[in-house]
Amino acid sequence: RILMGALRPDSGTAAALGVDVSAPDFLGAKEDIGVVLDEAYFPESLNALQVGGVMAKTYRRWDGKQYQTYLARFGLPEKKPFKDFSRGMKMKLAIAVALSHSPRLLVLDEATAGLDPIVRDEVLEIFNEFTREEDHSILISSHILSDLEKLCDYIAFLHQGQLLFCDEKDRLLEEYGIFVGTADQVNSLQDGAVVARENSSFGGVRCLVKRALVPAGWALERPTVEDIVLFLVKGAKEQ
Repeated sequence: RILMGALRPDSGTAAALGVDVSAPDFLGAKEDIGVVLDEAYFPESLNALQVGGVMAKTYRRWDGKQYQTYLARFGLPEKKPFKDFSRGMKMKLAIAVALSHSPRLLVLDEATAGLDPIVRDEVLEIFNEFTREEDHSILISSHILSDLEKLCDYIAFLHQGQLLFCDEKDRLLEEYGIFVGTADQVNSLQDGAVVARENSSFGGVRCLVKRALVPAGWALERPTVEDIVLFLVKGAKEQ
């Protein structure tokens, strides 16, 4: 909401595409931004064709042919009232609208929530196609961490109002490893090597470690982003 100018920040500033969101010229910058919130907000009596008609009078660069292509690709009915859409259909319609006016930036809030795995994978592929253009970017907020791992170059993790990390995804995955072994092995590591630990079902210990502080030759599993997030939350609780 702050990024789109709907709320004013209590402190600091916010900018999108190099334009301060509180500046008068930000209204023009919005032409280059596609937004998908966690709910789709279209008049319930309108159908997909009518929504396209409204958008054609909203965006100067509205591309009706591209919109029709997305409707067909998503299998959305053209004349069914929006109120009769399922949640997944509503989200797909919002995504079709966001992509059909040649945006340079997509702002997505839980845009893949409520989609079945097959459709979600298709949507992620569309987002990946979008970011292949050098001047295109995506800012996505999501609780589906596997989606972030597939899509994002940089990941920030907010937990209880605190920023636990903001880093390049590949560097993040290289920085950490998962070690599974005995408590004695884990306790032998130098201070700072173990980020968080948990007892495993077979009596050993499973922990997130910093690769650079672990002796060479120790077998480490490559973590997922979800592994790192869960371990960091456990580590924060222990502090």
